[in-house]
Amino acid sequence: MEHLSIIPKPVSIKRGEGFFQSEGMPSVTRKETDLGGEAYKLIIEKDRITVEAGTPAGMYNGMQTFRQLTLSDYCDGTLKLPCAEISDYPRFSWRGFMLDCSRYFYSVPFIKNLIDALSMHHINRFHWHLTDDQGWRFNVKEYPLLAEIGSRRQVRNLMRQPYYGGIYTESEIREVVGFASERNVEVVPEVDLPGHASAILASYPGLGCTGGPYRVEDRYGIFEDVLCAGNDQIFDLAEKVFNTLAALFPSKWVHIGGDEVWYNRWDACPKCQKKLSELGLNKTGELQSWITCKLVQMLAERGKTAIGWDEILEDSDKFKLPKEMVVMSWRGDEGGTKASRLGHPVIMAPCTYGCYLDYKHLNTPEEPGQSFGGLIAPVYKSYSMDPVTSKMSEEDAKLILGGQGNLWAELIYAGKIAEYMIFPRMCAIAEALWSPRESKDIDDFSRRLTVHRKRLDDLGINQYRGPLQ
Repeated sequence: MEHLSIIPKPVSIKRGEGFFQSEGMPSVTRKETDLGGEAYKLIIEKDRITVEAGTPAGMYNGMQTFRQLTLSDYCDGTLKLPCAEISDYPRFSWRGFMLDCSRYFYSVPFIKNLIDALSMHHINRFHWHLTDDQGWRFNVKEYPLLAEIGSRRQVRNLMRQPYYGGIYTESEIREVVGFASERNVEVVPEVDLPGHASAILASYPGLGCTGGPYRVEDRYGIFEDVLCAGNDQIFDLAEKVFNTLAALFPSKWVHIGGDEVWYNRWDACPKCQKKLSELGLNKTGELQSWITCKLVQMLAERGKTAIGWDEILEDSDKFKLPKEMVVMSWRGDEGGTKASRLGHPVIMAPCTYGCYLDYKHLNTPEEPGQSFGGLIAPVYKSYSMDPVTSKMSEEDAKLILGGQGNLWAELIYAGKIAEYMIFPRMCAIAEALWSPRESKDIDDFSRRLTVHRKRLDDLGINQYRGPLQ
């Protein structure tokens, strides 16, 4: 079976007798069956290769497995494969990857190439982080300064230009969405609210508690200036932003952030304190759950389901989050465990389990990336990630949609560095999210990865090549 070094590992491979051999690249017979969802069969016989599936998603997944085999086994004009029947389907429905395009403005060609490579591993969600303190990345016609001011920050290094940044145009966004859709990848946009809002406040200072002055940040970190909870105009902004997202992104999901909101400004702001009193709240932090509930309702009115980082669970006793809101657990698995107990759908992306791809592969000065208190993300940790924890009941586990890997771009200032941080850790995460739990074997994965690296090389993908653990 080592010869069919497929990643992620299929549910079942039954080896037949003999080999398929062809001069040149064969066409593949496609056959519709009653297989549902994303399931497929890939049947390799001596005289033909057939992909069977009951849906376009399943057919695409089958074709990507075949694509892997052609990349590694097509040599000198001949394709030779052992006869086998591969039966396959995913463990989780949400198998995602997040790219931070606020801190570094990755080009559309790079994003498309990345989506294409990820889809070969059956990744089916592209979480596009489009706004943060360091830049706003799309145009909202009613708020033009977001593009004119919020999309650019000052540069303090040796780059020749004084400002850095940009936006993705409407046509570019549609191009990415369409390209991804053809590859069974759904593009999920994120606009971070009410924190990580420096780019918004630099554009429209009246939406902050102090009125400024503000700037688009050129540093990374957490900043105390956030949207003013006592100013209802922030919901006018959200309305127009959500209208724009609804027009550009067919996805049923919109990520609204909600992480790392400091309450210093709200504590000192008369308007925020007045709103606190009007709502009958006791804690300043409860203003965030009030804002979140309003944003969730606004998206629901547009046919969208909101996703938020796990901080949205805090101080939410007074304004309880709608059960349909999805919680993305990033600070560990505790947020996801709590959310599932409360009845929320959950996506696991814990920084403690190899899902933060901006972390170093190894704790050495030579490796790019971050290391917080010695916390790193070796490949084996990404591989061992499991969205269902031992603390979850069977009912809780049913609410786990899946998981994803996240690349934050504070230090990842070039596409080739990004590829190095993404691969092969996303190969490992893809297998953790697709393959049966009982089939996980890091030694077997390592053997298959040896062959799989050639495929990544043939696609021109840069990759980390050091030890897996």
